Amino acid sequence: MTLRDVLRVAPGTAVNLESIDPDGTPGFPSLKKGRKNWAREQLAEIGAQLETLQEQVFATAKVGETRQRVLVVLQAMDCGGKDGTVRKVAGTMNPQGLSIVGFGQPTKEELAHDFLWRIRKAVPTTGQIGVFNRSHYEDVLIVRVHELVPRRTWQARYKKINDFEQSLVDDDVAIVKIMLHISYAEQGERLRQRLYDPTKYWKFNPADVDERGYWDDYQAAYADALTRCSTEVAPWYVVPANHKWYRDWAVASILAETLGDLGLHYPPPAFDLDVERARLR
Repeated sequence: MTLRDVLRVAPGTAVNLESIDPDGTPGFPSLKKGRKNWAREQLAEIGAQLETLQEQVFATAKVGETRQRVLVVLQAMDCGGKDGTVRKVAGTMNPQGLSIVGFGQPTKEELAHDFLWRIRKAVPTTGQIGVFNRSHYEDVLIVRVHELVPRRTWQARYKKINDFEQSLVDDDVAIVKIMLHISYAEQGERLRQRLYDPTKYWKFNPADVDERGYWDDYQAAYADALTRCSTEVAPWYVVPANHKWYRDWAVASILAETLGDLGLHYPPPAFDLDVERARLR
C-alpha cells in the first residue's frame, strides 16, 4: 500500500474532517525515536528523486516525445503551511522547470470573466511542474463562507471544477491535489508566533483573525469540496499538517509516487552516438 492509498479521499466518500487527526502521522514508519530527523533525511532522498523525475518530464517534452505536465494544487486554512510546503518540497527541484502561482483576491479584470479564466491561464506548460498556492477551490470555499455569490452559483461550480480537471487530464496534465489539515489550536499557536516573533511580523495579517471566526464554516466547505471533487482522475489527499516534518515528507512522497507512475525516462538520442563521438574526438 502506498502513502497515496492511505491519504487519498476515495471518490464518492463523504468526508468528515473531524475524523482525521491533524496531529496524526498516517503511513509513517513506526519509530520509537528520531522521527523528525528520519523524516528530514528521507525528504532529502525523495527530493533527489523529484529532481530527476522533474528533469525527465522536461526532457521528454523538450524533444517532443510527450506533452506531459504536472499540476500540484495546495489548499489549507490560514497558517496551514502552504508556503512552507512549497519551499521545502518544490525547493528540491530545479526552479527552471517550476511554475508557482499564488491566487489571491481576484482583480477587476478576473472578476469580469468566469471563475476558471485566471486558472486556465496559469496551467503549467508542457514539461513544467506547476504549483497552485490556493486555487480554483477558493471559489467554493471563501466565496461560499462569505456568501460572495448566490448559493446556486457556487453549487454549480463543483461540476465545472470536475469537468475542468478532467479536461486537463485528457490534455496530459497529471493533477495532485493536497489539503494540508491543521487543527484550530495549531492555527492559533501559529498566529500567536507571528505576533510575538519579530522575524514573523511580516507574515501576520489581521484579517486572518477575522477568518478564524469562520472556522466551522470553512471546515464544512472543505468537507463538501473534498467529497464532491475527489475523482478517479484527480483525487484529493488530506495530509495531517500539525507536524511540519510529517507534512513535508508526506507531500514529497505523494508527488514522487505520482511522478513515478507516469513512466518517465530520459529520451534516447535523435542522432548516431558513434558518429558524434567520433566527430568530437
